[in-house]
Amino acid sequence: MKLLLDENLSFRLCELLSDIFPGAQHVRTAGLERADDLTVWRYAKTHDFALVTLDADFAELAALFGAPPKVIWLRRGNQTTAATESLLRRHRQAIEAFASEPAACFEIY
Repeated sequence: MKLLLDENLSFRLCELLSDIFPGAQHVRTAGLERADDLTVWRYAKTHDFALVTLDADFAELAALFGAPPKVIWLRRGNQTTAATESLLRRHRQAIEAFASEPAACFEIY
């Protein structure tokens, strides 16, 4: 599963997670810094990414439109890059399983 990290997450996560999520990209490197949510949503859908975000707006779009793209909603609030990396690593298997499930949004606490 390719991940597209929302702007509220560190771009450094792409490199930190490259061993388990190759091809991860940040909205900034995709030229989508400060883009509205629907533009980011369409980019993720067109380029076969799952959106990783702290933002409830993407979960709402997932409920409205369904997948693709799939949304991985981190429900832990703002935390350090290291804590976010650890969270995603701990949930790797569940994230990979989510890729083949019909659900559009996966919440991680």
